[in-house]
Amino acid sequence: MTDYDLAIVGAGIAGLSAGIYAGRGGLKAVILDEGTAGGVANNAPIVENFPGFESITGHELVARMRAQASKYAEIRELVQVKSVTGAGPFELTLDDGSVKAKAVIVATGAKYKPLGLKSEFRLAGKGVSYCATCDGFFFKGKKVFLVGGGNSALCEALHLHKNGVDVTLVHRRETLRAEKHLQDAYFQVGGKAMLGMVVEEILGESVVTGVRLRKTEGGPSEDHPCSGVFVSVGYEPNNSLAKGLGVELTDDGSVKVDDHQRTSLHYVYAAGDITPGIKQMVTAAAQGATAALAAFDDLTHPYWAK
Repeated sequence: MTDYDLAIVGAGIAGLSAGIYAGRGGLKAVILDEGTAGGVANNAPIVENFPGFESITGHELVARMRAQASKYAEIRELVQVKSVTGAGPFELTLDDGSVKAKAVIVATGAKYKPLGLKSEFRLAGKGVSYCATCDGFFFKGKKVFLVGGGNSALCEALHLHKNGVDVTLVHRRETLRAEKHLQDAYFQVGGKAMLGMVVEEILGESVVTGVRLRKTEGGPSEDHPCSGVFVSVGYEPNNSLAKGLGVELTDDGSVKVDDHQRTSLHYVYAAGDITPGIKQMVTAAAQGATAALAAFDDLTHPYWAK
């Protein structure tokens, strides 16, 4: 069993950033991930909003961050963390052994809820997107459909509209679920919506060329040409590990944190998409750094012991 000052669960943007800051702070850190480093960031076809890079693929950005993080922390990929027990130090049970750590950062991320269509997965990154802030710029002057009716969907639709995208909301119910002020803001700027409709198919071979819609209660399908489909029907936090630890969660299952990324348990922190708020690479990197710095401070001078 290997002992560490800090165990970081998740090697996405937040986890890699945490590893860099932990190592530079003098902490012996390990980053553990059941997959490969980068997570969903690897799937970004192009990134143009990460400071320092005018244009870079998600895969290349991850490769650079991984190489940098490996200088400061041990990175172990394809290792599943089955459970975390203790209260500092913690024991992390892995599928190939166990490690001990004085503190833990949960950076297990979240996954976008898909529509579940085969054509959706086939055309992901080829006109199908789950992040208007990430990809909206590429659709300026083009027609897109955005599927969803909650607060996030309306915010994404407003973002697209402000960036010159011809966006139409598609929602399966006859009324939107978003807060009234968001609905008012959207329709006041001429926002369009097709209510009581579901996406039956996303059209196109190599890129999106349209969508096939039908009314919720049935009837004939209608094909509508477009250049893109944005899906905004919610997130699913990867919170099984957090639940096992017993940290406090928000109503949507995200890990509740303070301004220093501290959770409800001493020596346990969370960063990235597992936490509430904006889902962006740059915010994940900032949260990872903040969590690592908070861990260093707490391990050196626990704030609750003052």
